[in-house]
Order: sequence, then C-alpha cells, then structure tokens
Amino acid sequence: MKVLKYIPFIVLLTLVNTGFAQHANFAFEGSIDFEKSVNMHAQIPRMMTKDNETFLRPAFDQYKTTQPQFRILKSTLLFTKDKTLFTPIEPEAGPRNLFNENVAIAPQNNTIYTDLSNSKSIAQKKIYEENFLVTDSVRKINWKITSETRDIAGYTCRRANAIIMDSIYVVAFYTDEIPVSGGPESFTGLPGMILGVALPHENVTWFAKMVNPKALAANAMTPPKKGKPTDNNGLMATMKSVMKNWGDWAHGRLKAYML
Repeated sequence: MKVLKYIPFIVLLTLVNTGFAQHANFAFEGSIDFEKSVNMHAQIPRMMTKDNETFLRPAFDQYKTTQPQFRILKSTLLFTKDKTLFTPIEPEAGPRNLFNENVAIAPQNNTIYTDLSNSKSIAQKKIYEENFLVTDSVRKINWKITSETRDIAGYTCRRANAIIMDSIYVVAFYTDEIPVSGGPESFTGLPGMILGVALPHENVTWFAKMVNPKALAANAMTPPKKGKPTDNNGLMATMKSVMKNWGDWAHGRLKAYML
C-alpha cells in the first residue's frame, strides 16, 4: 500500500523528466533540408503576351505533356543560435528546358549568409551569367502571428503572415522548438525557425523535409565571397537599368531577383 501512495508522484516525475528530455532536444544548431516547389503550370502563362503567344502556347502545351506541374528544387540551411547559411543544391543535369530557364523564380539563384545578431546579410545572387555579392541589413518583415498551426518535419509550427516588397503576400510557419530567428532564403524575423514559406500569388513554396540537430564544424558557415559587390539599392538600380525596355516582362523578374 505504501507503494501506491507514491504512484502519482512517480507519474508526475516521469512527465517532468519527459518534458525536460524533449526540451533538451530543442535545436540550437544543425541543418535543415528544404524543398522549393514552383507551380510551372501557373507560372508559364504569365510569360505570354499577344506578341509571343503564337510561339509559347504550343511550347507550353508540349511542356505539360512531358514535364511535371511542379518543379522541385532542394537546398540546405545550416544554423547556429545567431547565424544561418542558405545554400541551393544544384539539380541533376537534364535536357535543357526553355521554361525552367526563363521563368525567373523557377531556379534557385541565392546563397545567403545571415548574421542574426548583427542584422546583416551577405547574399550571392546569380542573375543570368553574372554573380552579385549583396551585403546589406536583414530585411525587416512586419509579421502578423496567427493561432493556426501545422506540423512540418515533425515540429509544431505556428502561422504568420506578411507583405514584403510592397505587394508580395507571404505565409510562413515557424517553430519555437528551434529558437533561432532564421529561415530559408531571406525570410527571418519570427520567434523561432521558419520551416515553411508560401508565396500564394507567386505559386512558390519552401518547406522543410528534415531537421538535423547536430554540432557544426567551426568553419561550416562561411559567407559567400564571389560576385560584384553591391547592396540591395545598388542591385535594384542595376536591374532597372538593364530591364528599362523590357516592359511588363521586367516586373516579375525584378521581384524574383530581389526576394
């Protein structure tokens, strides 16, 4: 009978220990495998104008019979408590495709090092055949956190919404089980790691597929160094100068390159 009176205490102690064990698994350092998904069937029609539709419409119809609707690309995010490094993984070589090359948001052009403690970003951006090394402050995003949650890669994530670049609607899902204010590409600023991002009107998403909590080597997170030095304003000015005669074609490309 004496044993029975200790059972509630034992159960409570077990629950507390379990809680501590789970908390001990909170990730302050490691890597995250992301997948970017681009709905090409929604993107390609935006390229069409009355001047090119005669050529592009048959090409698009052929594309739909031979290519998947969604283009999937992989990337890795390394993180510590105050730094992140987002690196695209080069896709396997395949037949050259007109649309994969000319839909501006379809490739992965950015390698981004973020120093969260100093709010500094160093991004290597490949635009056509030229690399730019863009050093600037971290983008400030005015997130609105909601009560909606979903599971991503085994982590409970809370939804937040925002508008960036004046017109791009962003939906993000972050977890406070990874107490690092980072995320894929240039998405940061939430009270935990962003494991999912959707740009609904751009038909693009980034979602984590696996989180790998682990200690990183001291030299694992080296900022990119190749490219023409500039900042965001300088890059925007360069792009506008190059694309000044491109008409409506330029707008979507500017958005993609400045993300």
